[in-house]
Amino acid sequence: MARPAIWTGALLALVLLAIPGGLLALDQGYLFRLAHLSMIFIILSASLNLVSGTAGLLSLAQAAFYGIGAYVAAIASTQFGLPFLVTLPAAMLFSGAFAFLTGIPAIRLVRIFFTVATLSIGEIITLAITNWYDVTRGPLGIRGISPIEIFGIDLSSRLATYYVIAVVMLASLWMLHRITHSYYGNALRALREDDQSAEAMGINANLLKIQAFAIAGAFAGLSGALLAHSTRYISPDMFRLPESILVLTMVVVGGLGSLPGAIIGALIMILLPELGREVGELRMILVGIVLFIAIVAMPRGLFSETAAIAFVRRWFGCAWRPGRDGKAGIGWK
Repeated sequence: MARPAIWTGALLALVLLAIPGGLLALDQGYLFRLAHLSMIFIILSASLNLVSGTAGLLSLAQAAFYGIGAYVAAIASTQFGLPFLVTLPAAMLFSGAFAFLTGIPAIRLVRIFFTVATLSIGEIITLAITNWYDVTRGPLGIRGISPIEIFGIDLSSRLATYYVIAVVMLASLWMLHRITHSYYGNALRALREDDQSAEAMGINANLLKIQAFAIAGAFAGLSGALLAHSTRYISPDMFRLPESILVLTMVVVGGLGSLPGAIIGALIMILLPELGREVGELRMILVGIVLFIAIVAMPRGLFSETAAIAFVRRWFGCAWRPGRDGKAGIGWK
């Protein structure tokens, strides 16, 4: 059996059989909720990795797009009665479109100025959600969001919700993998390293940056919709600046530009504080110390971009496309 098939099968077995089997054996709703949240944040950190890690655009607006997706799904569900299969793509569409429109003026800025612009975008969205009471119910949030239901089948149980989120997460990771490890992903890396040289080689820098920003916003909206339907309650406090910083920390700890690193970072940042729950608020001090040591000892992250690309090429066969003369061609398989 080929290596990609082995690794894909092992990952599917772990996510779809081993983890839910263990959670069922423990029979604790809290652990199921933790698993749901971990998978949602994996999508969120993987989306930020595309724009901040691969494309090199340090964004602090990811939690805001996450919130747009959650509110679009919640409003579409509670006020219009739309089903899960409609609210999910609607959340992606609205978040991606909003990221695209706000990205047009922001993308003209570089480095710290772009980061400050995305910080402003995030704050504007959060304030709008908090104060637009007639639509969002302001600080009260939205309750009674419909549970996950597909073709009339109720999937609101803990296990069914787990499987729905797991399937969406795996599909999202596969799409982000295909984007990141492709000729398109290489073009984004070229922009990150030197956008003027990339433009000299014929790459439309601004267009690619806007596209990456919009794609990342769309996947953030997708994770927000999953949060809304799985928790059935959302409020503005869930989508403020600290959430953006948390997701950015996941990407940095895992390894900027590394998709496996984004997954590892999300799991660490969600699960590590829970492991120290018995020591109360002191656990955050321990988490801070662990993160500080990790960053100092491994500045490129726990699973660096170089290691991630080598891993994907070696185990998943995503090598350079062979050229006509037998040498490496342009793009990936």
